[in-house]
Amino acid sequence: MNSIIVVLPKPEDGKSIRNLLSRHGYDVTAVCTQGSQVLNYIDMMNDGIIISGYKFSDMYYFDLKNSLPEGFDMLLLASHRVCSECGDRDIVCVSMPLKVHDLMNTLEMMCMNQTRRRKKLRAKPKQRSEAEKKVLWEAKSILMERNHMTEEEAHRYIQKCSMDSGTSLTETAEMVISMTKI
Repeated sequence: MNSIIVVLPKPEDGKSIRNLLSRHGYDVTAVCTQGSQVLNYIDMMNDGIIISGYKFSDMYYFDLKNSLPEGFDMLLLASHRVCSECGDRDIVCVSMPLKVHDLMNTLEMMCMNQTRRRKKLRAKPKQRSEAEKKVLWEAKSILMERNHMTEEEAHRYIQKCSMDSGTSLTETAEMVISMTKI
């Protein structure tokens, strides 16, 4: 689920956007009128989407964007002129007057991108332990010595055998080592 914070200078505008999003199935974490309020909320979150107006009493949208940690995306609701002048490619703009269809489609796209980014972060490969590195190096050394392979060729061979057999790289390296002891 995506965390959404709405920050608009007028509280009634923020509440209207929150209600609109709620009717379309989105949960809004907070409605703020100042950039500093947003920064207080995001301290407790890892990522999210900030739906922002152009100017607040304490800062402009670009000041807020520059203060956001990695993992937060910004959707700017502003006039066509402001959107066309926005040079930051990391800020998604929806021109005012607001069309509900445009807002919902844009928000859906941003939510999908956030979900994809989260999955990508979870899928990062884990680091091998020193023992696993040692086993892998020993198997490569055996292949390099006996089959006259380069280190890269030996590594690719172990990788291919690992994928073909459905075992981990370390297990395959252990099999190569055990075959030489027979």
